[in-house]
Amino acid sequence: MTTRNLTGEATLGPSAARAAEPKPHRAPSRAVRRLRLIAWNALPPLTFVAIIAFWSLSVKLFQIPAYLLPAPGAVFARVVSDAPMLWSNALVTLTEIVLGFGLTILTAIPLGLVIALSPLARQILYPPIMLLQLVPKIAVAPLFLVWLGFGMESKVLLTVLMTFFPLLIASISGFQILDQRLLHLTRSMGASTWQTFRYLRVPAALPVIFSGVKTSATIAATAAIVAEFVGANQGLGYVLLRGTSTMDIELTFAVLVVLTVIGIVINYVVELSEWLMTPWQRSGAD
Repeated sequence: MTTRNLTGEATLGPSAARAAEPKPHRAPSRAVRRLRLIAWNALPPLTFVAIIAFWSLSVKLFQIPAYLLPAPGAVFARVVSDAPMLWSNALVTLTEIVLGFGLTILTAIPLGLVIALSPLARQILYPPIMLLQLVPKIAVAPLFLVWLGFGMESKVLLTVLMTFFPLLIASISGFQILDQRLLHLTRSMGASTWQTFRYLRVPAALPVIFSGVKTSATIAATAAIVAEFVGANQGLGYVLLRGTSTMDIELTFAVLVVLTVIGIVINYVVELSEWLMTPWQRSGAD
């Protein structure tokens, strides 16, 4: 109900005023939050299930012949039947990826730090690295075979060459992203050069560096396969070429499934490493 004050203006009564007050927002219960978290984490695998279902339905609906696009069941059956052969060749390719990508991390990040902090190093080192990046990697791959042979060395070197530049650029940007005013502030407070580097520059650079690590990680698998395309007698790239040359499309798709699994594993390893090494982002996200 409404009442009027001394000036004649209408005002709400006590009961109406209480009804007009905004109700406090009730936080969802723990069970509801847990269900939301489970549903959110289930979205990626459900997406893969939906893609496979769409693939299977398309093959049946449009009656696509198996020599063009085999059904998912036939592909997964081939993965199981050829598991020993696929596993042995996957180990070769995975070794090339790990060695090449590991060398990239060990060289690109320190070199990015040197270039970011030293104008002289940037003037001397950055131009030849940029020139090397502009050279087509496929054109260089046969040279690696001539110099290093058909062994693993040529594949590892090509993997390093293809993954080096994205991580180098991310490292340079990460180590340069720090606001100079923060450096002056920490120095004025008596922090040493090592303390400033460890507690200020590195934490600021890590998110940017990990973005480059993720990019290079996806390129690493492609680089190893391309290197095996050029010349190899083992590895998933060799099996993939053998499958396409003999029109064994089921084997080709089986190799693609294995490569997809390897890519997913590498991606999760990088994500876990970032989660462990950047706890401030983890706490901020929570």
